[in-house]
Amino acid sequence: MNQPFNSASSVRKYISNLKCPVCGGQMDAVDPQSLACSLGHTFDMAKQGYLNLNRTTRPTPGHYDKELFAARRSIITGSRLYAPLHEAIVRILAGRVGDHASADLMVDMGCGEGSHLQEILRRFEPSDWVGVGIDLSKEGIRMAARHYADGLWLVSDLAQAPLRDQSAQVVLNLLSPANYQEFRRILVPEGVVMKVVPGTGYLRELREALYSGSKITNYSNAKIVTLFRRHFPEMEVVHLQYRQRLETEQLRDLVRMSPLAWSAEQGHIAAFTNRDALEITVDVDLLLGVNH
Repeated sequence: MNQPFNSASSVRKYISNLKCPVCGGQMDAVDPQSLACSLGHTFDMAKQGYLNLNRTTRPTPGHYDKELFAARRSIITGSRLYAPLHEAIVRILAGRVGDHASADLMVDMGCGEGSHLQEILRRFEPSDWVGVGIDLSKEGIRMAARHYADGLWLVSDLAQAPLRDQSAQVVLNLLSPANYQEFRRILVPEGVVMKVVPGTGYLRELREALYSGSKITNYSNAKIVTLFRRHFPEMEVVHLQYRQRLETEQLRDLVRMSPLAWSAEQGHIAAFTNRDALEITVDVDLLLGVNH
């Protein structure tokens, strides 16, 4: 990513890809800090550099707060826990999208605080990809805009993405809920969607430490994969599994960022985070679909 998007006027080059979340109309910059559609629905660019285009009443789960997103960013950017995953995604996408036109959009649906998207685009550089992050959490998007000024960050429900039809070449959906109808709608013909889903062994050490002997230690992604295949029948699956050593503070960040800890006993959490270090398993399936 190149140009910082810190004002409404700075997104003018890409504004044709946005649609009004109220009426679906074309958007335009009406002053340095505001966008509006032809019917006059107006949206201001937040001082942190993001747009709130959410028009749903669905609340963000309370656990998705500043502490969670800070821990998530620390793990993604400060350890190599997800580095092999990012490298695999770039390798697969590079083989699929090849050369692309200037200002093609790579959209991360459910981007959180934006670090996965940033790490993936960084590995594509130099390139002209425009990174767009969409998430319902205002806290996550605010953090993304603060740390990654060269992204276009939008607060929105994935079920009502404020992007026009056929506006993106790549949709990413990493360890996050999906809305395949919207993915297909915003993808160009032959555009690709990359969804990452946990495998049976994903964060096995954390799961077993917090819920030893419980059914929660057993996980299957079979239903998710089946649903993906229903929307993208010619899907490809790449399995990726590896282990990465995390130190004490990184283990604490792992707990802070993981929904697995929300209902865990404090004694189990303390026993896990007081270790000097531990190798953590990343076990994921990368699902690749093409928008035929």
